[in-house]
Amino acid sequence: MRKNLKVNMSWLGLMVTGFIILAVSYSTGFMTPVIENTLVMIGINIILAVGLNLVIGVSGQFSLGHAGFMAIGAYATAILSMKTPTFTGFLSGLLVGALVSGIVALLVGIPTLRLSGDYLAIATLGVAEIIRSLIMNLDSITNGPAGLFGITPFVTWSMVYVIVCITTLITTNFINSPAGRATLSVRENEIAAESMGVNTTKYKVVAFVIGAMTAAVAGGLYASYIQTIVPGNFDFMKSIDILIIVVFGGVGSITGTFIAALVLGFLNMFLQDAGALRMIIYALALVIIMIFKPSGLLGTKELSFKRLFNKGGLTNVTSKSK
Repeated sequence: MRKNLKVNMSWLGLMVTGFIILAVSYSTGFMTPVIENTLVMIGINIILAVGLNLVIGVSGQFSLGHAGFMAIGAYATAILSMKTPTFTGFLSGLLVGALVSGIVALLVGIPTLRLSGDYLAIATLGVAEIIRSLIMNLDSITNGPAGLFGITPFVTWSMVYVIVCITTLITTNFINSPAGRATLSVRENEIAAESMGVNTTKYKVVAFVIGAMTAAVAGGLYASYIQTIVPGNFDFMKSIDILIIVVFGGVGSITGTFIAALVLGFLNMFLQDAGALRMIIYALALVIIMIFKPSGLLGTKELSFKRLFNKGGLTNVTSKSK
């Protein structure tokens, strides 16, 4: 009990320290608008990638529909915050977007998550495209292909930071719970897990729903921060961008997701002046990492304070010592 308290206090201390560092940077003027914008987008990408890593890295299901759930959250938040331009309207939009995404993920997940591999990827991609097509054709609600402009801004770097911490805590607590361990068993060997009495479809759907709801929250933050959204913001390439972060950091590693989002976010910022060469350099960096580190930066390892207090700081997500 005392050891668990020590671990939880360590994580809380790390989060508070990070917030204090950012707050001091902001108050002293070190955090320029460019850096602030980069950090906010990195935070939103972390929320997206952590949710997708839960689906791909923990439950072992290959999904390409994350951009669709992000779109639901973005449009729900944008519409409600424009109709009710108050903080309450903004929060209502986040909650409605997360709820609708969860329901859609549940309805879609029950039949499609019985598939696997390429079939599941195609099915989830199709769902994302259906969502985007509906947004484009519901002119009276979403303004169609023209998108929504003048969305009331409520998002700040501090809000994104807090929500990153909350969504990460929810995800990691799920992974370390009995349900999370059952989900990991599905990833390792679905047939063996099923033979031991694990309801594999149930746990895959639960992970899929949580991932979809976090994507919706990220979409709501994105819409309020950017203040302008169009259906093209949530196309197939957006799902690929999130997938790149997951693969780059290590499929199954939440710590790796954080590191990958930070590295790729700042790399993208520093290469903004490179013009057409930016995407070439960006892609080349990804290729080099995949050649020399095909499992990603951290593979399936996680930063663990419990492990740090005993031996070392990194542990495998399947390790009992975590």
